[in-house]
Amino acid sequence: MEPFIVSARKYRPQTFKDVVGQQAITNTLQNAIDKNHLAQALLFCGPRGVGKTTCARILAKQINSDGTEGEDEDFAFNIFELDAASNNSVDDIRNLIDQVRIPPQVGKYKVYIIDEVHMLSQSAFNAFLKTLEEPPKHAIFILATTEKHKIIPTILSRCQIFDFKRITVKDAAEYLKYIAESQGINAEEDALHIIAQKADGAMRDALSIFDRVVSFSGSELTRKAVTENLNVLDYDTYFEATDLILEHDIPNLLLLFNKTLSLGFDGHHFIAGLASHFRDLMVCQHPDTITLLEVGEAAQQLYREQSKKTAPAFLLHALTIANDCDLKYKTSKNQRLLVELTLMKLASIDFDGEKKNPESVALDNTTIDFIAPSSFYQQFPRPKKHKAIKVTSSSDKEVNYETQQQSPNNPKQEPQQLAGAEHKTEPNLPKVQEGKEEVVLQPETSVKEPVLFKSTQSAQEETKIDKSTTESNELVPKKININIPKKRVSGLSISSLNAKKLHEQNKVEVVIDENNLPKNAFTEEELRKHWADFVEIIDRKGQKILASNLHTDVPKLKENFIIHIELPNGTMKKEIEREQFELMEYLRTKLNNHFITLEIGVNEASAKKFAFTPEEKYQKLREKNPVIDLLRQEFDLDL
Repeated sequence: MEPFIVSARKYRPQTFKDVVGQQAITNTLQNAIDKNHLAQALLFCGPRGVGKTTCARILAKQINSDGTEGEDEDFAFNIFELDAASNNSVDDIRNLIDQVRIPPQVGKYKVYIIDEVHMLSQSAFNAFLKTLEEPPKHAIFILATTEKHKIIPTILSRCQIFDFKRITVKDAAEYLKYIAESQGINAEEDALHIIAQKADGAMRDALSIFDRVVSFSGSELTRKAVTENLNVLDYDTYFEATDLILEHDIPNLLLLFNKTLSLGFDGHHFIAGLASHFRDLMVCQHPDTITLLEVGEAAQQLYREQSKKTAPAFLLHALTIANDCDLKYKTSKNQRLLVELTLMKLASIDFDGEKKNPESVALDNTTIDFIAPSSFYQQFPRPKKHKAIKVTSSSDKEVNYETQQQSPNNPKQEPQQLAGAEHKTEPNLPKVQEGKEEVVLQPETSVKEPVLFKSTQSAQEETKIDKSTTESNELVPKKININIPKKRVSGLSISSLNAKKLHEQNKVEVVIDENNLPKNAFTEEELRKHWADFVEIIDRKGQKILASNLHTDVPKLKENFIIHIELPNGTMKKEIEREQFELMEYLRTKLNNHFITLEIGVNEASAKKFAFTPEEKYQKLREKNPVIDLLRQEFDLDL
């Protein structure tokens, strides 16, 4: 029994043409070898499993080939591979430098491949600088790393850098197809695409997954076997979920999610895959973006068919809801409820991207009555009710007549009972002839009552008006006037400038004759009385700050009816100046003098005093009430 060799080693490329997905780099290296323009220090950087070490080995083999060696010649004596993850000390680099000095015994070049070079220590990097800058003519260094940002700039400046890219899903699937054919395995195209997507751009990972799936399924590689083995959700689940969302089938959608959870998948995986499915449906709706869909031909056809059922607005709204759930999933305490609520929201979106009424979805398009706000009530006349009159005929028959008040929902109701206006003419009352007596039914006084709006179908049936009745002007429907505000325009528009110009032209200046204004004299006592009254009024209104500011100083009357007050700071002055209009109007009215002006001064000395000493407080109290000094002397009090 031959030992098994994994596909990653068995199908490792031997030439640059066999390298998958790195055509730009392989062409550059091949041209550099052919034209003898190869640098002595190369840096290969990129993700794992994209061909960095493989290209380094191919390069080392080609620069030593002269056409006379055999096919199995690998130039093992000229190629030295060093794992920098385990040999990262200064001593390891010094041993490497000592080996570099010895020329090759076979071939032209010694090639040193240092893998994971970013793992070298700082001192090891510094020891390697001089040799890397000026190596011997027979030495070529190839550094490989997955984290270029961890390499010091002095190393990067001495190397020719090649950035390897991730392997695309298409390239990986084609290479897997080639390997499956070479091994005699019948593989479905969708199965290979799932493996390529699971590898996430790494060819080595794709080959490892391929070996695992082949061991599980044998020579028949199906999409179902791949999804079961890799524990990934099949896109059929997302197609079914999307169909249920479009049909607004919430119960079956929740059952599908429960079935997905029972298979071992978590809600985060399900909602993230559903968001990716919506994204794939969106890129299918335009021929230019369909290339972004990395699936097989059979799956592409399914995506095209379902994308025709969905509107772009619906997909955009659904993507927003699903992405919001994805962001909140890890912080949610009830994660299952979060996903189920998201699915219910998705199933409540209409095809035009707008949310349907949840009640209408739950009630299966049935209509219900609702009470409108009081601002939308209409006053409709109550149908006229007739008195019941007892009539006795010659044949001793008793006849009772009473008008029947029909309910608003009665489809046989007359238009007079449905209209929203008063009758213009008196209706024709029925007359009854029994024997010799003629009886006329007398109408009662109509009373208005509010009628609440109905929804959809019932409202339409009730508001049907007979054409002949309308033409005879018996009914006049009530019109509801809605005041729609005029369209607002910009202040810099031409219409606004024209309106402003017209306003300036039509402006009328009003000239006030000052001789007719009252100018009565008043005393300072009257001024202080009305000043105190005003302070009390605004204090009751709640203007505490203004009242406190006006109470700070006692107003003094100066010449020419000038009222002067002094405040301790400028802030209080600004507050009173801003609110002085109401104060001056009050004083001018009470004092019957329209020539009163207010003068506010700021006493800087008092403004600097932030607190009073006990002695100062006592002096102030004594100035206001000298009797307090007698009290202190009587009881022999001390401060």
